[in-house]
Parts: sequence; C-alpha cells; structure tokens
Amino acid sequence: MQENTKKIAIIGGTGALGGGLAYRWAKAGLPIVIGSRTSSKAEFVASELMFSLREASITGTDNRSAAAIADIVVITVPFSHHSAILQEIADEVDGKIVVDATVPLMPPKVGTVQLPNGRSIACRTAEVLGDKVDVVAAFHNVAADKLRGEGPIDCDVLVCGDKKAARQQIINLVDSLEMRGLHAGPLVNSAAAEALTSVLITINRHYQVPGAGIRITGELKPLDAPNN
Repeated sequence: MQENTKKIAIIGGTGALGGGLAYRWAKAGLPIVIGSRTSSKAEFVASELMFSLREASITGTDNRSAAAIADIVVITVPFSHHSAILQEIADEVDGKIVVDATVPLMPPKVGTVQLPNGRSIACRTAEVLGDKVDVVAAFHNVAADKLRGEGPIDCDVLVCGDKKAARQQIINLVDSLEMRGLHAGPLVNSAAAEALTSVLITINRHYQVPGAGIRITGELKPLDAPNN
C-alpha cells in the first residue's frame, strides 16, 4: 500500500485538534476516519467536513472501530480521557503506528508543566500498548485553529519515536499538512514537547499571541545514520 493512501484514524477527531488534522489531511487527499466515544457524533462531524471538502474521503465511527479499520492511529484526546482511550483501542492497534498528541494539561494550571511522575504521556502509551505497536509522539505544539486555515503553517512539529522509519512516516504526514516535521529522537524525548505546550500557553497569554508555535532555526542537514 502506498503511504499516501493509508487510512488515518483520528481518535478524538471531533475535538479542535483532531478535527483540524482531519480537515487538513482530508483536503490533502488522504482517507480519514474520525473516532469518537459515540459513532453518531463522529458521523455528524465527518458529514460536516465532507460538505466543506466535497471530494474528500471521510467517515465517522466509534473509537474502537476507527482504530480497527485504520493503518495509522492518531490520539488527540484530553489527558483526562487518555487512559480510558488506550484501554478502548488496545486490541485494535497491533502492527500499526499510533501517534500520541496528548498533553498532560491539568486545569486550572494549564500554563504550568505537570508531567506525571516526570515522564512523558507517550512513553506511558507505549507501555500500555506493548511491543507490537510503534508509538510516535507529535503535534503537541500546533495551534488547532491554524489547521483550519489555508496555506502553510509557520510551525515545526517535533516527532519522537524509538524507530526512525516510523518517525519518517509521520514526518511525511506532517509535510502533507503544510508544516515541517523534524526527527526529535527517541520516544522519551517527547517529554520536552509535551512540557513545551504549557510554556507556549503562558506565552500566548502574556503576549496575547493567537497560537504561538515553535520554529527550529538554522540550516538543517540530516545525517544518514540509522537511529538519529
């Protein structure tokens, strides 16, 4: 199967980030299935996107079914729902790439870094889902509303994962969103990207920025080493 025809399930696709990713990827011609706790809600959001995009391939169903029929699964749920979602989809993701965009935001102090036990959420995801799943962390620092706009987004996406090949597949998907995806090392490094979200929230508030993102400066020349 060609990479650009792989079906992407967006778990939590009725939310702001999930819906924005669904919109951009569907607009780029990728087949999308939106997952939600209730299939009717997912079907409604999918129909709205289909109305906007016309030629797109978008369906909606419950989270477990979405994970089952997709090739790549993207988790975009609030931290408070994260553990329950993992249990819901765990039996459907063996042999797949699971992209976790979850940030441990704990209201009311969402501008304060609060990594549970000092560890990343994505590492917890890998432990729960097991060795047959390639967990990649990405999309923590992207303002959801910018995904609904037109044209390139002035933001880099840090992509972490223990397998370079899996990271590269997600970087290719980032490129299709008109952003730049960057190899950011093993999954444990995702703690930095998760924590950075709270920093950006503070910057947004302090400087009245509508969705600050990150941009890596300098001329990037990737190495050819196998596990960078």
